[in-house]
Amino acid sequence: MALVGVGSGCFGSDDAGNPDSQLSADEASAPLEKGSPELKDLRGEANQLLTGGADAFSERLDELRGTPVVVNNWASWCGPCRAEFPHFQAAADRLGDQVAFLGVDTDDNDDAAKTFLDELPLPYPSYTDPDSEIKKEFFDSPVGLPNTAFYGSDGKRVYVHQGPYASEDELQAEIDRYAQ
Repeated sequence: MALVGVGSGCFGSDDAGNPDSQLSADEASAPLEKGSPELKDLRGEANQLLTGGADAFSERLDELRGTPVVVNNWASWCGPCRAEFPHFQAAADRLGDQVAFLGVDTDDNDDAAKTFLDELPLPYPSYTDPDSEIKKEFFDSPVGLPNTAFYGSDGKRVYVHQGPYASEDELQAEIDRYAQ
């Protein structure tokens, strides 16, 4: 089954999250006890919106070389993004000492994004991408949200998943295949 997005809209229409599996803000920002200094620093920026555009995002990927990276491209107005957030929360909480997770908030309003992150806190930071600069350069995806890019520990992008993850198991299978 192929998913096709139109313009900069979302893939699909599901806007329901799974409240039973969501992390609290305290859980999302709890320090890592194990992991590299880079992964501990990443957790120290949990649930924050970072600025700096494509240059700052590229620098972060360079800093994380040696560690596999999973990057989720989302927006607060995107229903499917909201639906898959608990899957990313759980995976990053479980694997955050082995795999780096980053977010990219595209075509969004910072206040709306912050409100969304208050509702569904992430154990990793997201970069603001108001003009789709990061999306265009790093996701190679001209349409639709969400998207997820996987980078190997060598720093090279190995795969981009377009569309939402329907389950935590589906996300975990791709993490196992592309990021470990």
